[in-house]
Amino acid sequence: MKTRYILLLALTAAFSSIQCTDSKTNTSKEPVESSEEETNIIRVTEAQFMNADMKLGQLETRSFAETVTTNGVIDVPPQSRAVISAFAGGYVKNTPLLIGDRVRKGQRLVTLENPEFVTMQREYLETAEQLTYLKTEYERQQQLIEENITSQKSFLKSESEYKAALARYNSLKKNLQLLNINPTAVEDGNITSQVGIYSPIDGNVTQLFISTGSYVSPSDKIMEIMNTDHIHLELKVFEKDIMKLKKDQKITFTIPEASSDRYKAEVHLVGTSIDPQSRTVMVHGHPTNEEGTTFTAGMFVEASIMVGSEENPSLPEDAIVSFEGHRYVLQLKKRAENGDYIFEQKQVATGENHEGYLAILSEDVTTTEETPILIDGAFALIQGDGGGHSH
Repeated sequence: MKTRYILLLALTAAFSSIQCTDSKTNTSKEPVESSEEETNIIRVTEAQFMNADMKLGQLETRSFAETVTTNGVIDVPPQSRAVISAFAGGYVKNTPLLIGDRVRKGQRLVTLENPEFVTMQREYLETAEQLTYLKTEYERQQQLIEENITSQKSFLKSESEYKAALARYNSLKKNLQLLNINPTAVEDGNITSQVGIYSPIDGNVTQLFISTGSYVSPSDKIMEIMNTDHIHLELKVFEKDIMKLKKDQKITFTIPEASSDRYKAEVHLVGTSIDPQSRTVMVHGHPTNEEGTTFTAGMFVEASIMVGSEENPSLPEDAIVSFEGHRYVLQLKKRAENGDYIFEQKQVATGENHEGYLAILSEDVTTTEETPILIDGAFALIQGDGGGHSH
């Protein structure tokens, strides 16, 4: 009896051990992880799709420009910029202009006063009077030498004195004209101590270096005038891209510090020498439409010069979402039986942007009638979902 009891206890313990072992085996299951494909799935109900005005579309083959990226400044031609200075020193009598004022060609910019102007006019008058006498004497001596009445020495002396006076007269006359003093008026007795300096071009005053009462010498700058009616681009292109450039190529450029607008221009001239320091060549471009713009010389620009083109599949900008340094699209994987849209989030590589379309460089992204791309509404799904977790 005791033996059967011990055996029963042993069997009971063994059975309990087996049950315990089975129980542990059944509850120790490996955790099931979601596959990468499942984490990139986004489900949208038919009602959500309709209410959000989402749209599907296909890849479109478009022509994209091959470009050379560069930068530079807006400038004006040399003939549209003038540095004003005086041909003779003087004190500033008055200047009615301020920086930014518009001036016309021939407009008086500043008036200078100096007693030396009176001295120059007096010398001119004296020389003019002397010249009249010396000319008469020269012509008389010339007639006498032809008749062998006077000596060769007397004739040569009168000729020398006349020609020296004529040279001095012409020199003084030219100096007066450079000072904008009318020699004819001086000969009529109109002598002035003031001279005017006039604008050689149309434009605006961009710099002013004087004030009323200050003295300016011939080497001093008085003001700078610039005409911005015909601005151009001065772009620096690196040596490696020079062979791609030629006249009339299209340019698009922006002024990042002033506007986000994009402007158009054309290559007008390509430099023929390389800067030894920067290894760049200057490219001169002309804007194709300046109406309504307020370009100012010196503005920094970022530009792209179109040097060729290639065909690429493309998608509208709104179909591509940037998230955490990558770009994604949502491609329809299938329609569920209840009408839901099942999208797969795919990472893509993109190229140039042309008229609102981005080139798609990823060869594994293709579309069919059954697997289009979500071209409107992807941003809210990817950004709002935190970057591609399945719903």
